[in-house]
Amino acid sequence: MSMLVVGLSHRTAPVALLERVTVSGEALVKLLHDVRQDAHVAEAMIVSTCNRVELYAAVDKFHGGVAALTGLLATHSGIPEERLTRHLYVHYEERAVEHLFSVACGLDSMVVGEGQILGQLRAALRLAQGEGAVGPALNELTQHALRAGKRAHSETGIDRAGASLVGVGLQLAGRVLGEIAGRRALVVGAGSMSALSAATLARAGVTDIVIANRTYERAVRLAETVGGRAAELAELDAELAEADLVISCIGAGVRSITTDMVLTAMRTRTRPLFLLDLALPHDVDPGVRTFPGVTLVDLESMQQAGVGGDGGRGEEIEAVRRIVAEEVTAYLDGARAARVTPTVVALRSRAAAVVEAELGRLTARLPDLDPRQREEVAQTVRRVVDKLLHEPTVRVKQLAASPAGDHYAEALRELFNLDPKVPDALSRMNRTEIEQ
Repeated sequence: MSMLVVGLSHRTAPVALLERVTVSGEALVKLLHDVRQDAHVAEAMIVSTCNRVELYAAVDKFHGGVAALTGLLATHSGIPEERLTRHLYVHYEERAVEHLFSVACGLDSMVVGEGQILGQLRAALRLAQGEGAVGPALNELTQHALRAGKRAHSETGIDRAGASLVGVGLQLAGRVLGEIAGRRALVVGAGSMSALSAATLARAGVTDIVIANRTYERAVRLAETVGGRAAELAELDAELAEADLVISCIGAGVRSITTDMVLTAMRTRTRPLFLLDLALPHDVDPGVRTFPGVTLVDLESMQQAGVGGDGGRGEEIEAVRRIVAEEVTAYLDGARAARVTPTVVALRSRAAAVVEAELGRLTARLPDLDPRQREEVAQTVRRVVDKLLHEPTVRVKQLAASPAGDHYAEALRELFNLDPKVPDALSRMNRTEIEQ
């Protein structure tokens, strides 16, 4: 099986198209099931965020896998395949590994270096595990990518320098509202992005934070973490009238903040209103941009403004790229070495069978051999075989880490006439059983 990723992001598609492709909730689970059930796919995981939708899969054939994943994306989004294909990228085998590691390290984010992607990858992996879509190959790859991401953030300044979309949004809000500290903020939603928004507001010195959510209990829990207060979603009109800064993160496919709501809120006030829409699909009706005193910033306007350049962080970005290169090499070397393990196990099993057969013949020829002597002969023969096999098996594992490593396993199977089905069967065994 080989790794394949088919996806689109803010780099390849307009936000309006991303908005139609993005999936969450039951739709995400349904797409995951459909991908996993395809005949070409052995394992699957979907990363769906505000600026990317990517299908990761372990596939048996490249062309069949690409066709299957592309068709499913088109079917679930309702976008004609010929139109969608223009915005898709495809990475296979080593390039797929490198892409996932770059994503985990924040190099492919709209705001380079943002750390939220690590949580999003963990959530994608947990969902795929819970739905039985991930097996050992994709799990190990994603876990290694997550470790690479943590290393990038701990060993470089990319984490401190790379603000999140919320942080960038607050910087833009400051240009309109002036000092953010002391303002009243309204966060619409109580999910992970809303939690990040509330925490970022609190760190910026905003002490008057309101969390409005359809499930009031979740709003209460989030509000308590930042010393704010909770509101029902039905109270949104009144809260809009009092807020200076609104961050909306629901993405339910229905406009949570309409033009009528904003128009009503602006009738009773003279101070400006800044709206930051971080949802896909969008929460805020774009028509509010025409209202005097209202500023709307959403993912599309951020994309058009070129938000997320290196921002003078070239050194940090280069340091992260070096980490990605090191971790990708380490993962690929380990994966190649692991592929030779079943062949080594098969060789040792063949040798053990030969030893036992010869010892059996010895017992038949010398039935009167003293049990202690028989055991000493058996141990001697086993030690000789182990010593003969030790150097070549250690060496073949070392050589297997090279780009042409698979050839050494093939040569070993050919030289010792090993059944090619035996290594394949052993590779499906539990890793602990193989190592033992």
